[in-house]
Amino acid sequence: MKKWVFSGIQPSGNLHIGNFLGALKNWVASQQDANNVFCIVDLHAITVPQDPKILKQKIREVAGIYFAAGIDPKQSIVFVQSDVSAHAELAWILNCFTPMGWMSRMTQFKDKSGDQKEIVSVGLFDYPVLMASDILLYDTDEVPVGEDQKQHVEITRDIAQRFNSIYGETFKLPKPVIPKSGARIMDLLEPTKKMSKSDDRSGHSLPILGSSDDISTWIMGAATDSQKEIRFDPARPGIYNLLEIYEGVTGESREEIESRFEGIGYGDFKKDLAEKVITFLAPFQKRYQEFMDNPSQLESLLKEGRNKAEAIATKKLAEVKSKIGLG
Repeated sequence: MKKWVFSGIQPSGNLHIGNFLGALKNWVASQQDANNVFCIVDLHAITVPQDPKILKQKIREVAGIYFAAGIDPKQSIVFVQSDVSAHAELAWILNCFTPMGWMSRMTQFKDKSGDQKEIVSVGLFDYPVLMASDILLYDTDEVPVGEDQKQHVEITRDIAQRFNSIYGETFKLPKPVIPKSGARIMDLLEPTKKMSKSDDRSGHSLPILGSSDDISTWIMGAATDSQKEIRFDPARPGIYNLLEIYEGVTGESREEIESRFEGIGYGDFKKDLAEKVITFLAPFQKRYQEFMDNPSQLESLLKEGRNKAEAIATKKLAEVKSKIGLG
C-alpha cells in the first residue's frame, strides 16, 4: 500500500523560490508514489495578526500556486485547513494530553516570540499541537519538512505515543523527511539567513510570482564575495546559495554547473541564473494566472478536496472521541 504524506503551507507572506524548490517541486514529483494530503494551513496563519482581506486573498493565492505548480487534484487531496473542523477539534483534545513542559522546549516558539512572551498569543505557543492534529488525522507516514520544522514532527510523535499508551493503538507515528536538495535556500542579501516568505524587504527574497524584471534585479543584486571561482563551497554562502538555486531550476549536476562557469565572472553567472529562473517559472506563472482568472474553478477544486479530507479526518476524530469517552 502507498504511504500517506501530509504537507502544508501558511497563506501569509510571498512564496519564494526556496518554497518552490524545497517543497512544491518535490510534492509534485512524489504524487504517484504516495497518498498526498496538501493543506493550506490558515489556522496556523492566525497565530500572529493578519489582515482579514489579505488573508482571504492569500488563501486563494496559495491554492492557485499549488495547482499551477502541478499538484493534481485527481492524485492528491488539496484543501483549506479551516474548512475541515476536525483539525481544530482534535487539536483541543490533544492539548489535554500534551504537557506544558514539552511545549516550553519548542525552539521555534522561542525564536518567534523573542523577549515578548507575555504578549504573544496562546495560539503561537500551541502551534505544534495544531500541527500534530493536522498530521495525525490522516494516519500520516511521512512529513516533508525543512530542518527548522523537524522538531514539530518529533513532538507529534511524542503526543501520539502518549495517547497510544493511554488508550491503545490509535495514531501512526510519522517521521520527518528532509529533502536532500533545495531544502534551505538562503536570503539573497544575507546568505547566512534562511530566505523568508514573510520578509518583504526588496531584494532579500525571490518571490515566485515576481515579474521578470524584478527577478533579474533581485538576482543581479544578490550578495557574493571577493573571490572569482564559481564553486559549490559552503564556506562562501553567497555564491553557494545562488549555485543551489541554479542547480534546482536546471536539474544539472554540480560538476556540470562548475564546468559551465569555469573562468566566467559573477556578473555573467548572475545574468544566466536570472534567465534560467525566469524560464523555469514562466509556465508556472502562466498556469497560476489562469486559475486566478477562473475563481469558480479554484473554489470547485477546493470543495472537492475538502470533501475528501473531511471523510478521512471525521472518521479518525470519531475514533479518538470514542476512546476518550466523548460523544
